[in-house]
Amino acid sequence: MATHATPASRRIIAQGTYETVSMLKNAEQLMLLLAFPVMALCTLRFTGILDTWASAHSISRIDATLPGVLALSVMSTAFSGQGIATGFDRRYGVLRFLSTTPLGRGGLIAGKLLAVVLVLMVQVVVICSVAFILGWQPDVAAVLASLPTLLLGATAFTSLGLLIAGTVRAEATLAIVNMAWVILAGAGGILIPGSYLPGPLSWFTQLLPSGALGEALRAQFIAGNFSPTSHLILLLWALVAAALASKYFKWSAS
Repeated sequence: MATHATPASRRIIAQGTYETVSMLKNAEQLMLLLAFPVMALCTLRFTGILDTWASAHSISRIDATLPGVLALSVMSTAFSGQGIATGFDRRYGVLRFLSTTPLGRGGLIAGKLLAVVLVLMVQVVVICSVAFILGWQPDVAAVLASLPTLLLGATAFTSLGLLIAGTVRAEATLAIVNMAWVILAGAGGILIPGSYLPGPLSWFTQLLPSGALGEALRAQFIAGNFSPTSHLILLLWALVAAALASKYFKWSAS
């Protein structure tokens, strides 16, 4: 009796679905993926941290807050979430096992990217819904225009997360991505616009993937503009990180 291998697309979808469900069922991951961004949204909505910047652009607090929180959700999922999960999968030999199955290394990476996209869709729906409750007036054109930017940001941060997870020990990955998340969220131009930060931080943050993603989304949601510079910076981060991850990623920790 002849047997037929499952098409590669179905294997990737199955892997992506499995990783998505695993991420959304994990309490610690849920804190990182949904609770922290929603807490940031509420904090900036009900405090005056961005009032000066919002007044300068003649927008409300929630309009000044939403783009940065969406950028934060991308970083949480693609960088911290995938980086930590991949680091421990590598430590416990899961990556080496899966890479020898019909899924293959390429399929495994494609499955992880699919999981990032699916989780990101959930985050956008949840965060935009909460923002709407808090007074945000949805701009459908801006939301649609932001989707390619969110995907580009997810690609850049996923590549960075895989680069770290594939080159250092799992414990070090955990420490690095958590520390980077805190620093970039607070002073990386993601929640607080780079122009709102003091001194050299004002322009330096715009060269970071966090700052570039934040600026690109703020331009789309607030001014309805496409920022070519921010997108170019994000693209460069994605290309360089992907190239380095492809060259140095080790499937086994041993």
